[in-house]
Amino acid sequence: MWRLWSSRRGLAVLPCCGRAASGGLQDPVSGVGKLPSELDRFGGVLVHLRCLDTLLFSSTFPTAVQQWRRAVWLHIPILQSHHISPAASLGFCFHHTESNSSTLTLWLGEGPSRLPGYATHQVGVVGGVFDESTRKVLVVQDQNEMWTFPGGLSEPGEDTGDTAVREVFEETGVKSEFRSVLIKHVRGLLPSTLFLHHNFCQQECLGCEWIELSHLVRTENMTPITSRVARLLLYGYREGFDKIDLTMEERLTVYTGLFYKLYHKELPETYKAMTGMD
Repeated sequence: MWRLWSSRRGLAVLPCCGRAASGGLQDPVSGVGKLPSELDRFGGVLVHLRCLDTLLFSSTFPTAVQQWRRAVWLHIPILQSHHISPAASLGFCFHHTESNSSTLTLWLGEGPSRLPGYATHQVGVVGGVFDESTRKVLVVQDQNEMWTFPGGLSEPGEDTGDTAVREVFEETGVKSEFRSVLIKHVRGLLPSTLFLHHNFCQQECLGCEWIELSHLVRTENMTPITSRVARLLLYGYREGFDKIDLTMEERLTVYTGLFYKLYHKELPETYKAMTGMD
């Protein structure tokens, strides 16, 4: 059995202001149907510019802005970037940009803008692999010649446990499965015995080794967090991983089709099934 862990840092969540209250495109204001727009569930207007010529935009958009009441989210494809300057003259500001589009916003409500800011943080994830049969842990040597656990950044929308699995495989060739959280902001993974031989990425790492956990604990040439997690793994191996793991449970939210994940110490089944005054 292998165990891995992964860390999380600074995740900012952007509320779902970009979803329409109902399916399909809506025309929020009579007379501006040529603008591809819809209402969001907060009363704001979403405008998606595609192939709108400059003359039509200049003649239609200012009138539409005067009729809208709360807020406007303006999505402009990169090939339609010439619309940014006219929008800025109406008070629009950049909210965020992606690879092929920009999003501008305009607050029309009373008082200061209450529109949420964009996510500005990246999520760093690392995974530590422990093979109980050999009591060895998988580590890589970074560009500073320090031993650490393989890891990297989450992709937008990617679960951090999935990131740990992906990064471990990309850097070492070892496949793994999510297991549990070890410590605060740290996730644990349990790899199956799918592939034991490492095939490390030479562009990101100087080396990749299976090192005995007891030896890694005594190694000085490693990062502080690697040292702490190595000691946690040693403690879990000797005393039981139930003493350090936070298990994960996926549950259905009140919103149909959406799920969330709970991380906590294992709860006995008798307490999970408890109702009323049992």
